[in-house]
Amino acid sequence: MKLAQIAPLVERVPPRLYGGTERVVFYLTEELVRRGHEVLLFASGDSITSATLVPGAPTALRLDPSVRDHIPHALLLLEQVRRRVREFDVLHFHTDLLHFPIFRPWASRTVTTLHGRLDLPDLAPFYREFNDMPLVSISNDQRRPLPHARWMATIPHGLPRGNTRYYPNPAGGYLAFLGRISPEKRPDRAIAIAKLAGIKVKIAAKVDRVDEVYFEREIRPLLSHPLVEFIGEIDESDKPEFLGNARALLFPIDWPEPFGLVMIEAMACGTPTIAYRAGSVPEVIEHGVSGFIVDDEEAAAQAVRRIDDIDRAAVRACFERRFTVERMAEDYLRLYRALASTRESPCLREAEVAGESR
Repeated sequence: MKLAQIAPLVERVPPRLYGGTERVVFYLTEELVRRGHEVLLFASGDSITSATLVPGAPTALRLDPSVRDHIPHALLLLEQVRRRVREFDVLHFHTDLLHFPIFRPWASRTVTTLHGRLDLPDLAPFYREFNDMPLVSISNDQRRPLPHARWMATIPHGLPRGNTRYYPNPAGGYLAFLGRISPEKRPDRAIAIAKLAGIKVKIAAKVDRVDEVYFEREIRPLLSHPLVEFIGEIDESDKPEFLGNARALLFPIDWPEPFGLVMIEAMACGTPTIAYRAGSVPEVIEHGVSGFIVDDEEAAAQAVRRIDDIDRAAVRACFERRFTVERMAEDYLRLYRALASTRESPCLREAEVAGESR
């Protein structure tokens, strides 16, 4: 098949540092190319890929200090895609909703994976209007606020098997928190859990500009405790050792997490996760097998004390069974083929042509 993968321009593919969406786009694109498909990746010009790269900006926008507004750059990228729309069997968007009005005439040729939260009230009327655009959710919980949308599938993320080695005997003796310093990720809870359990927590997390006030007011005062070590943002090469040598990953979220890639990154290392019961967590973590699902800090601290009950080999096996890139790519290819075969209908072809002429 000839496929277009359209990535956000905020980070390169794969991201140098934080960037779950761009990392998933990279893994999926590489696997599709490996399977012999012709793939064009529309992304920032500093991206690294085995596919044909079509640059939408010279570098990732987050790392370009001259960029103040991302939208013009995103629209220029979408215009490049629009000019070539008829080349592809399927155009796979990872850019949220900005492309919907442009690509509505070719809706049957597209699919959009939604990587973010969908419970914000502003979104409901938009998706009600554009209920002809095929969508993929990354967890079943993610789609609950928008039951009227055109959901085609739920496809959980996947990682390459060889990206992360299995750590059967963690050497660090600490708890890990990895991600963003933000109110919804609740690093303050992670610190409280570590203090209750009497075990050190290492925090490897970035601070976005929008969260700087929260960090200074709420989190920085907590970092002076002897059981807390703040590392800051780490890159992809540092993640396996950081997660693999942890006794457990703490995931004490306070929002409807759409997926939580870090949970399966830890799982690939054999590291169990202690996570709050919210969003996708019950779909990703098998309670008592790949970690513990809890409802408060005391339960989380108790789970820390029981963490050696979890078999790290079983954690890695759970990853192998459910969250590999091979499984993810096969799920998407099944959907791509379904979209392509549906478009063979004469009435759908007529509708697409009519849409282009409007």
